[in-house]
Amino acid sequence: MNELKYLNKYLLKYKWKLLLGIFITIISRIFSLFTPKLIGNSMTLIENSILDIKQTNDNLEILLVRNILIILFASMVSGFFTFLMRQTIINVSRYIEFDLKNDIYNHYQSLCPFFYKKNRTGDLMSRITEDVSKVRMYVGPAIMYSINTVTLFIIVIVFMFSISPSLTFYSLLPLPILSFTIYTLSKKIHSKSTFVQETLAKLSTFSQEVFSGIKIIKTYNMQEIVTENFDGLSKSSKRSSISLSKVQALFFPLMILLIGISNIIVIYVGGNQYIDGKIEIGVIAEFIIYITMLTWPVAVVGWVTSITQQAEASQKRINAFLKTEPSIKNYGKSSNSESSKITFKNVSFKYPKTKSYALEGIDFTIDSGKTLGIIGKTGSGKSTILELISRSYDVTSGKIYLGSAELSSYDLKSLSSFISYIPQNPFLFSDTIQENIKFGNFKANKKQIIKVAKNSSIHSDISSFKDKYETLLGERGVNLSGGQIQRLTIARALLKKSKILLLDDCLSSVDAKTEKIVLSEIIKTKIDETVIIVSNKISSIMHADLIIVIDNGVIVEKGTHKKLLSNNGFYKKLVQKQLENVNPVKM
Repeated sequence: MNELKYLNKYLLKYKWKLLLGIFITIISRIFSLFTPKLIGNSMTLIENSILDIKQTNDNLEILLVRNILIILFASMVSGFFTFLMRQTIINVSRYIEFDLKNDIYNHYQSLCPFFYKKNRTGDLMSRITEDVSKVRMYVGPAIMYSINTVTLFIIVIVFMFSISPSLTFYSLLPLPILSFTIYTLSKKIHSKSTFVQETLAKLSTFSQEVFSGIKIIKTYNMQEIVTENFDGLSKSSKRSSISLSKVQALFFPLMILLIGISNIIVIYVGGNQYIDGKIEIGVIAEFIIYITMLTWPVAVVGWVTSITQQAEASQKRINAFLKTEPSIKNYGKSSNSESSKITFKNVSFKYPKTKSYALEGIDFTIDSGKTLGIIGKTGSGKSTILELISRSYDVTSGKIYLGSAELSSYDLKSLSSFISYIPQNPFLFSDTIQENIKFGNFKANKKQIIKVAKNSSIHSDISSFKDKYETLLGERGVNLSGGQIQRLTIARALLKKSKILLLDDCLSSVDAKTEKIVLSEIIKTKIDETVIIVSNKISSIMHADLIIVIDNGVIVEKGTHKKLLSNNGFYKKLVQKQLENVNPVKM
């Protein structure tokens, strides 16, 4: 149970609720033990009455009625405290489930983009849903029934021993066999539970990818192949689950068999002791009820063991992610910047687990309120510059400054508030258009939302929809065109009103006229905001205050549009090439 030690901090957090649950459990079990004692006493009274030894029939009736009333009262009290026990301990498991999910989710948010590139979304979701549910069963029902079982065992055995030590010894002889059986089967359950969780994660990942890419699957007519693959994963999951269930199924029959053996021992040994006059007939009945009372707790031992082993396997998968350290450390304390000036000093960077540099020896400065354009071939390192500014990654060497302070000196949360970043592949939520824009500023009113929509040239498109700003978008905005998605995300970024605006080729799907309108509005509305535009199109960056040209991670040219044209270098060739594509030669 090494992996489950991680949960100790939650158990300590709710220790008083758990201790109250234990106290309630003890009270509940004590009252439940009135029944066998009174039934045994009643049988002895009946026997004595038949033999006319101690009681008359009148006294017998009074005593039996009294015993019945006490049994009813004790059962009601025991039932009430059992209800309180469930309300206390099961509620704690829900609190722990809530805390654990939040811890996992918060940890996910602290991890860098590279973590998400090497781990599938379905697997991440499986660990925060399926695995946490298995763990909750451990901190809830498993703990509750374990406390109940231990309490009942201790109290029952003490009662039994006080009545007849020798009969207690014989009736509990099967327990060592039970212990060995549990130990043997629990190891198999652990290994099989781990495999079950892994196959479920694969199935969840595959399903998530199919749903996300259903359009591509249908376009390429791949339904049959995808169905076959899904069927294969489903059968693998079914086989592993059945294999686990077969092992788990051995517990209950074995428990019942061992309890049956205990009852046979009680009847045989107790019967001989009764014949010898060592015990009364009521003691045999009392012991049989005690053994019967132990049937469910003993059977539960197997069930609890199974839950614990599954929780161990699930917590191991959860811990594997929780132990993953964020590659971007939040060492910074500064929460404000006096300026949005950005400076790169001899910055070099290579992505994790790669040998070649994505950027090498990058030097430039862009002052507050100015616009920087970055252009170059695909894969030359343009987007990497924006990822370094937003601290999605840290530089391999060199330094980046925001104002006069090094970028790493800023608190990560504060740094995020300074920056609006529109990536190459913008993301929209399955919500209304208004709520998607408001993601930039949840406090914004309708007037502010409409203003930024107009600035990003998307207002007229929205107005043409039946529900306008209340139009519900499908997953990732599937009911919008590429250009509409880009303009909508620009509106979201403008609503944030940050110090730095990063545009990563986010106008690639709009026509030249719309592109010109959007860019002019961005430049017009910014005051001290620094704008950095990454693009493959000259038209997007030609009006920037400074343009840098990247090739294979190195700055090959730097200057204004006019200056770069006069250089007769890479930039000018790029301009000429794009002009040729706009005005192709007629054949």
